[in-house]
Amino acid sequence: MAEYAHPEVLVSTQWVDEHKNDPGIRIVEVDVDTSAYEHGHIPGAIAWNWQTQLCDTVRRDIISKEDFEKLMSESGIEPDTTVILYGDNNNWFAAWAFWQLKIYGHKSVKLMNGGRKKWLSEGRELTKEVPKVPRTNYKAQDPDLSIRAMMQDVYKAMENKSAVLVDVRSPAEFTGEILAPPGLPETCQRGGHIPGAKNIPWGLVCNEDGTFKSADELKKIYAEKGVTEDKPVIAYCRIGERSSHTWFVLKYLLGYKDVRNYDGSWTEWGNMVGVPVER
Repeated sequence: MAEYAHPEVLVSTQWVDEHKNDPGIRIVEVDVDTSAYEHGHIPGAIAWNWQTQLCDTVRRDIISKEDFEKLMSESGIEPDTTVILYGDNNNWFAAWAFWQLKIYGHKSVKLMNGGRKKWLSEGRELTKEVPKVPRTNYKAQDPDLSIRAMMQDVYKAMENKSAVLVDVRSPAEFTGEILAPPGLPETCQRGGHIPGAKNIPWGLVCNEDGTFKSADELKKIYAEKGVTEDKPVIAYCRIGERSSHTWFVLKYLLGYKDVRNYDGSWTEWGNMVGVPVER
């Protein structure tokens, strides 16, 4: 993993197995399937529910600073705790949690390369025991919104070509053939994509075992579509979790300086009245 721009943000399943009981480390599982944790998880890991704990449950938004502080405190996390995130679907929502931890300034955050898939495939230890963690009094930094794009930012980028728009959904979603992946309820009124966006599905960056491809392979995937480190990039998907995965790859594995995640994504754009749509 040393070839990445920031190799310190990734740890292997072997490393987690060896360090899972170390003081100063909190392992957190974040899954698309919020029941997966109950069927067995890494010993010592706690779970965060993306539907109830990593978003505002009244209005559509990311978790507030106050709720973030409460979540971290209840999770036994201090500002100097190293948080190891992993999950199903090759770390979709683990990356979503990583992005929000960085918004609120948590310094030491890492993804377990390969996620739940690789841990299971290697036959590593699982438990159903939920650990008891001591409550802390976590204080977050003010949000760093430089890594988040809002709808007006995306509209401006579309009009002025001031940033490359990367649509990380499947080709069928990009063309408007389908509105959402099978079984996922959040949807839109219109299918298609933001005019001018490049379709680079998030899954292209992963190997079969769920780990990330090499830095050279990743650079080639994006460069072939004109997505290079000298240009600002805004990534989007359907609700922001797959695009946070791509944001992680571009910002931390390839070292792009200006990358933002548009978490409103297609469920916002595809429901807006009067915005342009391409198919």
